[in-house]
Amino acid sequence: MQPHQPTGNIIEFDTSRMSSLEQVPSPFHVPRPASVAELHRQLGQQLQTSLEADRLLGIFLTAVRALVPVSGLSYRHGPTDLRLELGEAAPHRTRYHLNHLGESIGELVFQRSTRFDDFELHQLEALLPCLLFPLRNALLYRAALLDALRDPLTGAGNRVAMQQTLTREVELARRHGQPLSVLMLDMDHFKSINDRFGHPCGDEVLKAVTTRLKSQLRNVDMVFRYGGEEFLVLLSNTPEKSAALVGQRLCQAVNSMEFCSHDGHLPLTVSMGCASYRVPETLDALLARADSALYQAKRNGRNQMRLAV
Repeated sequence: MQPHQPTGNIIEFDTSRMSSLEQVPSPFHVPRPASVAELHRQLGQQLQTSLEADRLLGIFLTAVRALVPVSGLSYRHGPTDLRLELGEAAPHRTRYHLNHLGESIGELVFQRSTRFDDFELHQLEALLPCLLFPLRNALLYRAALLDALRDPLTGAGNRVAMQQTLTREVELARRHGQPLSVLMLDMDHFKSINDRFGHPCGDEVLKAVTTRLKSQLRNVDMVFRYGGEEFLVLLSNTPEKSAALVGQRLCQAVNSMEFCSHDGHLPLTVSMGCASYRVPETLDALLARADSALYQAKRNGRNQMRLAV
């Protein structure tokens, strides 16, 4: 049986939807566990308690389940690179693209093991306006945080974000013994790109490479711009062997890019060093080993990855 996946519904939040909450029709003549109006009133208070999108959607999922059996939901918001999965995945889905006055507020997908009927979809849609201002505020808050911790050119994390995140991850690895690896990578012959094609072209290359790197990584992995054409990839809970495979995949992904300038196809490659945390070394020691492995890769001919010793 094929999952029930309606074509992307576009929910435009407006006052008419809000005013119709008391008039949601029901085909049943038996009491239901909760009404849309009751849940709407409760959510109006509960969703004001946080600016964290994951907490807001967790509260919303709990409320939805009081009306409609739902296994889980997923949420995506491209501009802030936010991806959340709550509950359990299931084959039958209904998808909503949330908009307000032309502004995208993300894509929300409800999942469960059986098909949604029309009445259940109506109830889901009647609750969605509860998310309008709380979710929009959470996205604005997240965007402000990202702006303070993000490289303005590439969208990767900046040095401040890298220092904060790595300090926390090293402490967790030291305290709990969980694996942690980093990849230090550098664009090969990047100076010649700037010299030959100009700095605007070089900027486009850096942005394209950052996007390519992110596309090959898990949600929990992070990319930081270390400086110039040098990047650092943080691989949480990843031992050396797995990190080496990720590094090789990233090298191949960049090498296979088809970046075109006004003079035609521009080949791109990266050199990379891989280091895994060793108790009780410091963060500086971990980065120094990754950096040493990177320069070993460059000395050995570039376009390759080397493991730190």
